[in-house]
Amino acid sequence: QVQLVESGGGLMQAGGSLRLSCAASGRTFSNYAMGWFRQAPGKEREFVAAISRSGWNTYYADSVKGRFTLSRDNGKNMVYLQMNSLKPEDTAVYYCALAGTYGTLLYVPSANSEYTYWGQGTQVTVSS
Repeated sequence: QVQLVESGGGLMQAGGSLRLSCAASGRTFSNYAMGWFRQAPGKEREFVAAISRSGWNTYYADSVKGRFTLSRDNGKNMVYLQMNSLKPEDTAVYYCALAGTYGTLLYVPSANSEYTYWGQGTQVTVSS
């Protein structure tokens, strides 16, 4: 059974930084791309960032490019989302997700439908 557990959310002032972590279990972690999505109140869940199973390739939403960095440690079954220069519009529940299929070493899925397993989410609130 796959489990994804996020941590690291909280309250931060605009301009600050947070690092989200996602611990995965139940699958051969290094076989799957990982992603982060977020959902703000009253809005649909949106893609934030993805990292290939090898860790060699990353892909970011335009809204976070240059501010967020996604990395993974396959030896520890962990994914990390470093969020810098936070803005109030980054306020949302952040979800870690594991891709549903094997991909190439550079595969970075960005659609909800490409992910099969989801964490419970962690709240990030950025005050102005």
